[in-house]
Amino acid sequence: MLEIFAKAFVYTLAAYASFGLVFAVAFVWTGVQRLDSEARGSGIGFRLLILPGAAAFWPMFLSRWRRGIIVPPVEKNPHRL
Repeated sequence: MLEIFAKAFVYTLAAYASFGLVFAVAFVWTGVQRLDSEARGSGIGFRLLILPGAAAFWPMFLSRWRRGIIVPPVEKNPHRL
């Protein structure tokens, strides 16, 4: 029973990482320019630098890209309040 759970966990993690990598390549190639005005005209070094983060947080970036949100959310913490 524990082995089945472990295999399912590993396969789920691999699927998440695979989708993330595919999304990150597309996002870094075109999407980041639409979401962040400062990223327009950036070089390959910047794009390679943000690739792992885009792959890890792909659901958040996908939702922002689909909704067309251009302005980043305002941080809500005690220092800002």
